[in-house]
Amino acid sequence: MMTPAPLSKNTLHVVIDMQRLFAEETAWYTPAIAGILPNVVALSKAQPAETVFARFMVPQSAENATGRWKTYYRRWSSVTLDELDAAMLDLVAPLSAIAGPGSIVDKKTYSVFGAPGFLNRLQGSATDTLIFSGVETDVCVYASLLDAVDAGYRVILAKDAVASGDMEAHAMVIEILAPRLPEQIEILTTEVILNLRRE
Repeated sequence: MMTPAPLSKNTLHVVIDMQRLFAEETAWYTPAIAGILPNVVALSKAQPAETVFARFMVPQSAENATGRWKTYYRRWSSVTLDELDAAMLDLVAPLSAIAGPGSIVDKKTYSVFGAPGFLNRLQGSATDTLIFSGVETDVCVYASLLDAVDAGYRVILAKDAVASGDMEAHAMVIEILAPRLPEQIEILTTEVILNLRRE
């Protein structure tokens, strides 16, 4: 394995869906979130001004969703706002304390690139490198990874700072899917990423 290059000054850490919705007892509870939280916090604290926090926003009801999202939310009606406390969409406490003004990006899609204005924000700041952490590895994180690859960014997946409700699917991304694109996705530990920031 090649030694990874130092991080550029135009690196952005993108935290995906580290919300109470996934950290607490809901239909989307992801127990493994607790194990990755210290690493997500460490990456976020390293460069808080260069960290954005994506939140997955659910509709009021299935009927307020569009297209096949209606079918999806009929299955997951317990996480629509008709049944869910809106406070569950907030970031988990350690991260909400780090998030600064303008650092939260709301999306209704799996990929953060579906968030209004996100790509324009990247282009406006000359960002060239994206570090991804959060949940779920095989859904919103992976969708965001592929969009970042398509857009030509240097993409880094913090492998010990991502998790899923289905850890077999998580392992599939880490061990099989992401490694299929070695020229475009770097799979690194939190420790290595933090060291690259110091170089």
